[in-house]
Amino acid sequence: MSDTRPRSRLRFSAAAVKAQDLWSHVPPALRLPLVVFLSCQACYLLWWMAFYPGLIDYDALAYTWQVTTDHWISNHSVLYNSLLWLSLNTTGGFAALTLLQTIAMSVVLGYTCASLRALGVRGRWSAPAALACAAAPPLGVFTVYVGKDVPFTICAVLAFAVTVRLVGRRLRGSWNGRLRRSELLLLCVAFLGISLFRNNGFPVAVIAALSLLLALPGARRLIAGLVTVTTAVTLTLMLVVYSAVGIQKPPKTLVYNLHYADLAVTYAQAPGLFTQDDLRLMSRAAPLSDWRTTGATCFASDPLYRTLNRHVTDQLTEPLVQLWWRTLRKAPQKVMGARICRGHIAWAVFPGPQDQGGRTYNSLNWVNPTFYKWYPEMRTSPYRQAAEPQPPSQALRDAGVFAYAVSRVPQLEWLLWRGAIWCYATYVLVTRLTRARGCRPLFALAGVTFGTQFTVFVATPSPCFRYMAAPMFIGVLCLSLIPALRGAARPVVPPPASRATSSATSDTSPKNVEYTR
Repeated sequence: MSDTRPRSRLRFSAAAVKAQDLWSHVPPALRLPLVVFLSCQACYLLWWMAFYPGLIDYDALAYTWQVTTDHWISNHSVLYNSLLWLSLNTTGGFAALTLLQTIAMSVVLGYTCASLRALGVRGRWSAPAALACAAAPPLGVFTVYVGKDVPFTICAVLAFAVTVRLVGRRLRGSWNGRLRRSELLLLCVAFLGISLFRNNGFPVAVIAALSLLLALPGARRLIAGLVTVTTAVTLTLMLVVYSAVGIQKPPKTLVYNLHYADLAVTYAQAPGLFTQDDLRLMSRAAPLSDWRTTGATCFASDPLYRTLNRHVTDQLTEPLVQLWWRTLRKAPQKVMGARICRGHIAWAVFPGPQDQGGRTYNSLNWVNPTFYKWYPEMRTSPYRQAAEPQPPSQALRDAGVFAYAVSRVPQLEWLLWRGAIWCYATYVLVTRLTRARGCRPLFALAGVTFGTQFTVFVATPSPCFRYMAAPMFIGVLCLSLIPALRGAARPVVPPPASRATSSATSDTSPKNVEYTR
């Protein structure tokens, strides 16, 4: 017994020495992102095992139906559906895809923390923020969700990280008007991912690029060309290539469902605006009682969409859209009011009334039974069984479900499940940092957040949490800017590339100094 303890201590000491030796071989610049990656990945692995093979909802099973029954439709991300098809056909399940999502998010969070050092944000501040993104139930659980919004969010955070790195070079006076190859490659990946993983995502990339154009003189042509090419590729795929390879276009009723929801809201509030011919036209798509009752709530278009006779409505697209235009001319305040209300999730801090459907949709692990009405093949599909929870540890799943349920307390919904508060927090922090550093290009840090908030506000079918997940990640990461504000005006030794220059000149303007890291 006395010999066992010394031996175990010697083994532990030998392991510690070996680990220290390995750590000493890691380049200093990679240590922070490596620590962040490993820490975040450890958290994500716990969520992944707790909800193995991943969180499945209505949309996730719809993707599965499309790729397993050869009904590919471009109403969802074709790129994400391709990744799902690959996971199902190579491993027979969803776990490989969700695991890949956790790895990609951990890598991006590590890269973001490394980028924030260029703004004077130390690792002791950024690493806890990144870890909070992985550990907090709303964002941590979201990463193991089977949905296109996860890779969209990863790419949005990546675009933010590259923006931080580029603007940081401008702030430190090391900007030479050129993007490094790694920055150009990552920015291309981010813009393409943002555009291809969400059908209305390309405006986010355009807005983010516009913010960089204002911040980075000397690289404006390159950035403009990059976002033009990525947008052109996206639109070409959506408008030409997908249909050419046999991928169906979405039904017209789905394309114009927001227009029909506007009509429903207007009809419920001001039925006198509609003529008898208008009402006869609407009644062919759905009973007028359905138009009136679903129009009583303006927060979501999905309830009306489910009541429409889609085969008939597809044939009535042209007259119904013309009716929408006439309604817009008669009562623009009604139509615009419906749009602003439906974009509630993008701009409102607090949720709307529960009885009107204004609460945030955050059920990432629940399938509405009406799903099987529209997709009856999935009742007997083997992938329905593959989507069932199969945790390696029931105790771990119970803990994960408990943490997830606790995070859904209604009193904290505004903070934990709604992205608007995090958008405004980002704007405030970026503005404070810009004023403290006297560097207007820092406003570019809010480009991705504003782009996401704007696009969701303009066109969203329902108040889903996942639509605004990207601004939440970015907002939490921006909290690490708070300590950096205190030392904003404290210069330190300039970067190595400018030491010779700084020693030979007395210019001490803010653009030529590097701030506390």
